[in-house]
Amino acid sequence: MKKKALITGLAGQDGSYLAELLLAKGYEVHGIVRRTAIEDTAHKLKNIGHLADRIHLHVASLDNVLSIIKTVKDVIPDECYHLAASSFVSYSFEDEISILNNNVNSTHYLLASIKEFAPGCRFYFAGTSEMFGNVTNAPQDEATPFNPRSIYGISKVSGYHLVKNYRSQYGMFACTGILYNHESPRRGYEFVTRKIVSSAVRIKLGLQDTLTLGNLDAYRDWGYAPDYVNAMWLMLQADAPEDFVVASGETHSVREFVATAFSCLGLDYERYVKVDPKFFRPAEQVQLCGNPAKISTRLHWARTKSLGEIIREMVESEMELYKGTRNEDKG
Repeated sequence: MKKKALITGLAGQDGSYLAELLLAKGYEVHGIVRRTAIEDTAHKLKNIGHLADRIHLHVASLDNVLSIIKTVKDVIPDECYHLAASSFVSYSFEDEISILNNNVNSTHYLLASIKEFAPGCRFYFAGTSEMFGNVTNAPQDEATPFNPRSIYGISKVSGYHLVKNYRSQYGMFACTGILYNHESPRRGYEFVTRKIVSSAVRIKLGLQDTLTLGNLDAYRDWGYAPDYVNAMWLMLQADAPEDFVVASGETHSVREFVATAFSCLGLDYERYVKVDPKFFRPAEQVQLCGNPAKISTRLHWARTKSLGEIIREMVESEMELYKGTRNEDKG
């Protein structure tokens, strides 16, 4: 019999690559989506459009425990990958309440539902380097203390402890992957990496004049999204549930990312990029850089692409998107 996997956040960058990976491995893939996504599939489900006839969609709301219970009971998954989360960066009180409630409650509802109705299911929780927040040492590993400095980071630390509690109290196979930044052509436009690539392509095509960014000397640990979803799958195939840092182990500056993206198009970024201090984040005393030694040793995970290769793939994919729309954009 085929293994059944249930994915939240199916239509996002990671969810779509994970669905492809699992289908290739012979899984029956199920995904939770909102009703609004079903009503606007062209935009909200564009990352999984090519998989539409091979996956099973379940309309449910992650902040409604009854709809989560119904989905889990309907599917009885062998594996569950909880990738969906509210991550909108804002300082409004309403947004903070929403982010905290949605992220913590959805994780709790899924864990509780699986415990009751699919006890054999293995559970993956999508953590983030933002759980570490304001760190005092680099690189960070599984023993580094959490010191989050955003509501999003706090919500993810709460989810991590929920997972840990269900693992220790109820013997569930539940683990957290603490993933650092990972990119691909499917990265959303709200992320600075996609903004850089898209703007570089538009400048090359004469559709845009300049690109305004914040601190070009901020450093990030960037990896390749398909590699990182492979890490998720490996965690659930292990003999025992453990938490893992997934990272490249290298840091690169935003300036380097920008220079590479523009160079792929034969452009000198210094002619087009402007810096605006209003986009600066609070200064980081110590860089966020992950140490992937544990997952490399225990699960034999390895990354397959350098940052330069990732950026080139993103630029080439973005150029393809614009090929048929140049005249329309100019008009």
